[in-house]
Amino acid sequence: MSSPSRNHPDATGQVVEAWRRERPDLDASSLEVFSRVTRMAKYLDQVRREAFDRHGLQGWEFDVLAELRRSGEPYELTPGQMSSAILLSTGAMTNRLNRIEAAGLIVRREDPKDGRVVRVRLTTAGRQRVDDALADLLRCQSKLLAPVSVASRAKVASTLAQLLMPFEHTTGPRAKA
Repeated sequence: MSSPSRNHPDATGQVVEAWRRERPDLDASSLEVFSRVTRMAKYLDQVRREAFDRHGLQGWEFDVLAELRRSGEPYELTPGQMSSAILLSTGAMTNRLNRIEAAGLIVRREDPKDGRVVRVRLTTAGRQRVDDALADLLRCQSKLLAPVSVASRAKVASTLAQLLMPFEHTTGPRAKA
């Protein structure tokens, strides 16, 4: 059976073949997975950036708005809840919220039960913007996945979940989008 690199003459396959030729004493097979994941992440970041640009959003703005949107009605969280979920310091979150509020995409108000607590709520404009950006992103991603069968997608998703598990149990990052 030939190696995946020989079956997939992409840039990573060429790099792996070169390492196998130059350093046959090393097992370069991990590069076949991780180099492709790294390259794919770079391409997908660009797709994500372009989708959000079309809706006047930066990635960090989408992440904040999406956290509120995913929280369900009434699309409201505390800055602390959002900081924890997005893995930001409270100072960085405050800065982001200030900028997003100035754009009219969120509002902040005192919690009616505890005046010391601030609640952040998605505005109608914010909800529409994040919904439109998400729909655009998902259309782009669906086009990218079109050549891959549903069964293959499920296998890739399952394998990636297995690879991510040790990282997420130690650092706890939340998935984007």
